[in-house]
Amino acid sequence: MKKHLYFRCKLSTFWVLIFLFSLMQSAYAQSTTITNDSFWNTVNGQPIYSQGGGIFQFKDPQSGKLKYYWYGVHYKEAENYRDDPSVTYERNHFEGVTCYTSTDLVNWKFEKHVLTKEAVNYEERPTWLGRMGVAYLEETKQYALLIQHGNNVMIALANSPVGDFKVHRRIDMTERIGTPNTGDQTVFTDPDTGKSYLVYSYGRGRNKIYLSEIGMRDGKVDLLDCVQIFKGASREGNCMFKYQDKYYMAASNIYGWDGSFAYYLVSDSIYGPYKPVNDMQIMPGSEQDYAHVSQTGFFYTIPGSEQETVLFCGDRWAEFAGNGLGYNQWVPLSFDGDTPYFNSLSAWNLDEATGKWSVAETNNYVMNGSFEADRRYIPSNNKPVQEQLLGWHTEILKGNTISTTDPDSPVLNYFNTTADRKEVVGEKSLNISDKTAFERHITQEVSSTPYVSLPDGIYTLTAKVKNTEGFEELTLFAKSGATTVDHSFAEPSATWRSIQIPEINIKGGSVTLGFTAKGAGGASAQIDEVSLVRE
Repeated sequence: MKKHLYFRCKLSTFWVLIFLFSLMQSAYAQSTTITNDSFWNTVNGQPIYSQGGGIFQFKDPQSGKLKYYWYGVHYKEAENYRDDPSVTYERNHFEGVTCYTSTDLVNWKFEKHVLTKEAVNYEERPTWLGRMGVAYLEETKQYALLIQHGNNVMIALANSPVGDFKVHRRIDMTERIGTPNTGDQTVFTDPDTGKSYLVYSYGRGRNKIYLSEIGMRDGKVDLLDCVQIFKGASREGNCMFKYQDKYYMAASNIYGWDGSFAYYLVSDSIYGPYKPVNDMQIMPGSEQDYAHVSQTGFFYTIPGSEQETVLFCGDRWAEFAGNGLGYNQWVPLSFDGDTPYFNSLSAWNLDEATGKWSVAETNNYVMNGSFEADRRYIPSNNKPVQEQLLGWHTEILKGNTISTTDPDSPVLNYFNTTADRKEVVGEKSLNISDKTAFERHITQEVSSTPYVSLPDGIYTLTAKVKNTEGFEELTLFAKSGATTVDHSFAEPSATWRSIQIPEINIKGGSVTLGFTAKGAGGASAQIDEVSLVRE
């Protein structure tokens, strides 16, 4: 009998150890890498559809423990574009507000649609819904979801952070700011006071930005005040964050669905003054690829045990702009005193507990390698006036000069056809052509920044290309120090093909990469998806 008991105890201990080991393995298997330029999935493999929203930390109703809640809008076109990114859509159709939860800001679980089409009577009254956030109301122990609904601000309430949210009221903003609608808006919660605010712009022109505390008045959820904190150039994607006890106001250009510089102002007080007064500054690091081909969506500040880290959570409206893959482009910010620095990364690692981050091994160090940051044919004489492709420099050695006004100027980018987009990503690619015989160099300097190093090591440079006949020279190259390696691809090909240069030895934290071309008038080459990844 004792032997049987001993055997059972040993067996039980064995299975307990196996169970604990499996839990440890499962926890270890959780990814810590955020990969941009891709469509995201939940931990269960479901597609993530979340745009124009925000991340908030609330207590889990079941466990009582703090958890991250990510809310955003799910559009039908996001599903369609994910299935076939060769098609760009002109209209949007609301499917609901999604809620995803996480404990580490990297791995997300889908909860449900917390605001449904039925709740807003969308089928009978289809209209714009977007740009939203959620605030906790201490007075009523409820959660308030604020979202643009047509030409009003709609507020929906729920007793739980996972809904269901029911329409509470709609606010016409005319008496407060002069237009019934807000231009853009987000919800910001001060991590130190717990107070939440609606951050929004003037409904026409978006040249003024306001801040309103969210609270209760006369038994209704309301905007308790209306303070103008900016008046100047038109800005959208209005959002806020707090870092080292300072408040930052951020925004994008009025570029429709396209990416933009990231702008900012900073203040010691939430209501300002924000400085430099009425003169938003471009966030350093966002210039070469328009904030990793995104607009300011929202921010989240991680109070890690070792460092405070601010997440820039950019919206890429790819289904409506055709500007690449992935709807969410998240990167860490760095700071030089009060100045935020945008680290444009395609892949990076985050430790939510410590707040520390690092560049992932799979990061692509090329800026605007998909050529999607440029919103028009370049050179462009209209919003923005621009001669060169972002992140790249074209040097004309022979042929027509680059000009925003001369009709004979070479066009530096190419708008991909639907057939092209079955093979390469996005609406645009690099274009190498001219009406007359030409010779040119297209280069990009990739080097360490104060916050992201280009480590010495072995790298692979890749690109997708197609070209006509008529090229005497067409070369991909990389030069680090005194060493240059190259790959010729002058042989014509009407279809896209991949080329690469492996085993590039980069030293000194710097490399010049690009293309050289010498062609007859009318010869043309298109290049897309340029990447430089460490082996």
